[in-house]
Amino acid sequence: MRKPPIHKSFLNAFRGFFLILKSERNFQLELLAFLVNIFLIFYLKLSSIDTVLIFMVSFGVLSAEIFNTAIEKICDIIQPEFDKRIGFIKDISAAAVILMAVLSVIVGIMVYWKYIL
Repeated sequence: MRKPPIHKSFLNAFRGFFLILKSERNFQLELLAFLVNIFLIFYLKLSSIDTVLIFMVSFGVLSAEIFNTAIEKICDIIQPEFDKRIGFIKDISAAAVILMAVLSVIVGIMVYWKYIL
């Protein structure tokens, strides 16, 4: 199978982004949190290093959510009926998102604390 031209690969990736944005509530909420962070970056005039930290954890949460959704969709195709083994896979996939979200809150507190006080 031949690889698609680069512009088709980018179009596929953007289509995937809009599909998850349209269909996944958690991704929508996490993207809203990212937009709030962008506002805070400009409003509080964060340093370059602090901005990079916020971007890294924000994109980490969004990426973890995308991977979690992909894993859940694959599991649903493989086993549409309830299966505790599939449930285990889905649970540990969701745990990765929670870990990343907790890290982002910790980083957010550490970064924003010095700008607010």
